[in-house]
Amino acid sequence: MAYLIDGNNLLGYLAAEELRDPRGRDGLILRLLTFQRATRKRIYLVFDGRPSDGDTYVTVNKKFSVIYPEPGDSADSIIHEMIGLQVDKRTFFVVSSDREIRDSARARGIQTLSSAEFSRELKRVIKDQKKMREMDKHVERPSPLEVHLWDDVFKTRR
Repeated sequence: MAYLIDGNNLLGYLAAEELRDPRGRDGLILRLLTFQRATRKRIYLVFDGRPSDGDTYVTVNKKFSVIYPEPGDSADSIIHEMIGLQVDKRTFFVVSSDREIRDSARARGIQTLSSAEFSRELKRVIKDQKKMREMDKHVERPSPLEVHLWDDVFKTRR
């Protein structure tokens, strides 16, 4: 299963104030990385504009890529192109609230999620991951020697 995500659209929904800040993009990438690790789904995240290093295709890991358009191109055109290239449409989702993108995907038999729908799923998965990490924390019990030593420390303070 894979997600093709309209990055500016999702970031604008999640945190509109971060849309122009490169750190906002980094924050979205980190949230999606948590989501991707938990769900093991492939993610293609497409942003408008260029990153500071100029790369148009950035591999975060083997199942997570960030894509930027060439100068004069747009994220929407990249998304439309990727929609057109999809063969296995049953396991591919397009995430955007842009009506034109969603209509294009649906016309080709691809499932769509609005930014609001995906945001709820993203938040749920991140929350579940946080709970799992809390449950996995290993609590070491103090040894009898440590208990004795601490007991001595507190006895001497009286």
